[in-house]
Amino acid sequence: MKILVIHGPNLDLLGTREPEVYGKTTLAEIDKSIQDLAKKKGVGVRIIQSNHEGKIVEEISNSKEDALVINPAAYTHTSVAIRDAIVARKIPTVEVHLSNIYAREEFRHKSLIAPVAVGQISGFGMDSYLLGLKAAISCLKKK
Repeated sequence: MKILVIHGPNLDLLGTREPEVYGKTTLAEIDKSIQDLAKKKGVGVRIIQSNHEGKIVEEISNSKEDALVINPAAYTHTSVAIRDAIVARKIPTVEVHLSNIYAREEFRHKSLIAPVAVGQISGFGMDSYLLGLKAAISCLKKK
């Protein structure tokens, strides 16, 4: 089993960007926790971060992984292209968010990704990623 983890725009700024919303955990710390959990669970993981919608679409479209865990960040609410790439790949996809997007500004309440994902996890900080990874593994085991 191999899982692709994608961090969307501005997540490279974690630890310093709005710590009251996103916490003080850095992206490197999140990546390490994901890699540690993947190793413990016996799955391969490839992690990327991009601020560019087209790069994210290409990574999804060209991926060889069996499942996707994605934090589309701001693209959650705007990217038909990322949504369509997920639909085209036909692999279990788990949408994750560090903050509870439903407790924030109204424009963040609508996800274009959620309807094509097996589920969405938000509001648990770094644990959202770890829960998302566990959910993706569970989906693959059921196949």
